[in-house]
Amino acid sequence: MPQSPVPQSPDSDFDRATALSAVDGGFVTHLDPGWDVGGGVLNGGYLLSVVARAAVEVSPHAHPVALSASYLRAATPGPATLAVTPGPAGRTLQHGVVVLTDATGPAVSVQVTTATLADVAPEHAVPPPAATPVEECFSVAEHAHLSPVPVPGISRHVETRLDPLTAGWALGEPGDEPVIRAWVRFADGREPDPLGLVAFTDVLPPTSWATGRLGWAPTVQLQTLVRALPAPGWCLVEARGGETSDGWVDEDYRVWDATGRLVAQSRQLARVPR
Repeated sequence: MPQSPVPQSPDSDFDRATALSAVDGGFVTHLDPGWDVGGGVLNGGYLLSVVARAAVEVSPHAHPVALSASYLRAATPGPATLAVTPGPAGRTLQHGVVVLTDATGPAVSVQVTTATLADVAPEHAVPPPAATPVEECFSVAEHAHLSPVPVPGISRHVETRLDPLTAGWALGEPGDEPVIRAWVRFADGREPDPLGLVAFTDVLPPTSWATGRLGWAPTVQLQTLVRALPAPGWCLVEARGGETSDGWVDEDYRVWDATGRLVAQSRQLARVPR
């Protein structure tokens, strides 16, 4: 077990929703129905954060740095277990496997690499895009009455401000490019950290929405990398859709912290909304 378990603050919605209790072979948790993307479907980034917390709890290293998740089916809110199989631990990293199982069976299987990130300057940096300042962006929660689709529960926990340059779809004016960009932060004031960044790598609506193709786009496979310790404040998230073909689409996420440093990224394969 690590010397310092991952903090779980009773004052944080995110920490409460990802809290774990240790049992033989892993952990038990309660998947919070409020972290949904609509229709009672739990957000994939939220589920991955629960898994990441379990992996770190049994690692000598403090942070999740690489996660490769297969979503076997939509997980059900309520009681769940996490079976953790840690691999050999080295000086700089540890690999492991975590399987999240709800009341009806396995739902998410994840290979996780943990390490301890240092607060050091990058040798080469990927600059953020020229985004609209956060104070001029479009609050999802405050404009729920204008949205063409119901605002998901996760928007009550993660404050999301859409960049007007990529938010035409939210006002009934979709564009031609599958790109969505937004500033995000936890709504209760919790500052970002590596666990929070895991959630932010799947926090935006499907990129197909930017072109007017609305609906649930279930994630099939998600690979997340946490690259650095984030500074306090807003994070800028950009999601770009790639090839859309035969009912499949790939998406690339990049997350920059308030200083403009790239702190996380992800790639996922999803089904196109029907």
